[in-house]
Amino acid sequence: QVQLVESGGGLVQAGGSLRLSCAAPGRTFSNSAMGWFRQAPGKERDIVAAINWRGGSKYYADSVKGRFTISRDNAKNTVYLQMNSLKPEDTGVYYCAADKSYFRQYWSGSPLIGDFGSWGQGTQVTVSS
Repeated sequence: QVQLVESGGGLVQAGGSLRLSCAAPGRTFSNSAMGWFRQAPGKERDIVAAINWRGGSKYYADSVKGRFTISRDNAKNTVYLQMNSLKPEDTGVYYCAADKSYFRQYWSGSPLIGDFGSWGQGTQVTVSS
């Protein structure tokens, strides 16, 4: 499994922006779709956004559409989550994960947490009102 490292979390006021990064030091995930998940206190870990291995197909949860953008730079072996217009309900620990399968092109529905087999340790995002 690829070990992933997230960074970029922090405390921000509502309406602000953060950019999360996910890297795999010494390894590559360029053949894997990638996802960002969020876990709020006392709640399940839910998908926020996902991107296919080429970067041409993306998925967004309804709650973040139009505010968050997922992207990847395979040359830098890094996946990003640009978060704009943040709301207090965006607060949680954000996890990066790599698809268990290679070369996934798209998702017919919501990406499933079970599709992902490598996880980072998470980065805390706190949005104050």
